[in-house]
Amino acid sequence: MNGCWRVRIARSRRGGSGPHRRHGVLLARITVLLAAALLGACAHTPVATPAVGAPAALIVHEPLPGLYTAGQPAAADWAAIRARGVDTVIDLRMPGELKDRDEAAEVRAAGLRYLRLPVDGAAGVNAANAKLLHEALRPVHGQVLVHCATSNRAGALLALEQQQFDGLSQQQALQLGRAAGVTKLDARLREVLGLGHEAH
Repeated sequence: MNGCWRVRIARSRRGGSGPHRRHGVLLARITVLLAAALLGACAHTPVATPAVGAPAALIVHEPLPGLYTAGQPAAADWAAIRARGVDTVIDLRMPGELKDRDEAAEVRAAGLRYLRLPVDGAAGVNAANAKLLHEALRPVHGQVLVHCATSNRAGALLALEQQQFDGLSQQQALQLGRAAGVTKLDARLREVLGLGHEAH
C-alpha cells in the first residue's frame, strides 16, 4: 500500500435515538475525518522515479556493413558488443579522457582486440589521423567498432578516411559521417572534406 493505511469506514445502524444515536453519529464523523486525513497523506506519498544519472543505452551506428561507430561504451557493454559480432575495438579518446577505468583491460577481458588512435577534438579530425585509421582498418578481417565519447570524432574521421582512401565523393562522405553519428562536428567534417560552410 506504499506506506498508506486502508481504512474501513464504519456506518451506524439506522434507527435508535438519544445518546446512543448521537454517540454513533459523532463516532462516524470522527472516522470519516480520520480516513480523509490518511488518504491525504497517501496522496502526498513520494512516487518512485528513475535514479538520476542512470546510464543510457549505448547507441551504435552501422554506417558500413560490419563497421560500427558509437560513443563511449559502459564497462558492461563489451559482452553485448562481442555478441553482435565485433572482434576489434578502435578507441579514439585521448589518454586521460576516461577516468577511473582501464578500457584496454575491459576490452581484452571480453575477448576483443583493442587499438588506440588518440584524436584530440575537432582538430584531430585530419588527414594524418584518417591515414592512421585506414591503416588500422586495412588488416582487420572482422567486424570493428570505432568509438570516441559521443561518436562525433568516430563518425567524422571515418568519413574522411572513406573519402581519401575508398573513393567516396564529398557528399557521400558527408552523409556517411552523419549516419555514423556526427552532429556537433558537422562543420568540421564539411571543412576537411572540402565542402565549406553549408548554405542556410
